[in-house]
Amino acid sequence: MQRKIKPIRLLLMDVDGVLTAGGIIYSANGDELKSFNIQDGMGVTLMRMAGLKTGIITGRRSPMVERRARELKMDLLDMGHFDKLPRYYALRDQLGLRDEEIAYIGDDVQDLCILKRVGFSVAPANARPQVKERVDYVTEARGGEGAVRETVDLILYHQGRWEELIRKLEQ
Repeated sequence: MQRKIKPIRLLLMDVDGVLTAGGIIYSANGDELKSFNIQDGMGVTLMRMAGLKTGIITGRRSPMVERRARELKMDLLDMGHFDKLPRYYALRDQLGLRDEEIAYIGDDVQDLCILKRVGFSVAPANARPQVKERVDYVTEARGGEGAVRETVDLILYHQGRWEELIRKLEQ
């Protein structure tokens, strides 16, 4: 696993079922609401502190996702494209990265096109069985309940960055 994780410079992820538990809540006046995990957010912050990039590729458009990505200072946000592969290639090329330098977390079959190409593929515990059987790592945590943070911790640990980050945070 360390061989696959060592070159990672970008962590991309889906939203529904990965950054959230996968449910959609509508308010009485029709606004879409989402619940995000604070520890997942800290994971995104830790990636940035380590000099690594993060981003979202999601098929749905959502002001809540846009707001969360902005709050976390994520590097990339691509919404509203069910066919994610062309968007993946565009983002990869925009950053001048190779597939093996990218990790992706996805939970459903529309993520397989990216999961099979990246250097390190991850599915949360709640992912579809067809996805879990095709990835490098399945988190113990479910989407929206720490799956992103678990992935970040794994990346930072296997890249030898974890202890340095902890020392920075202890100061």
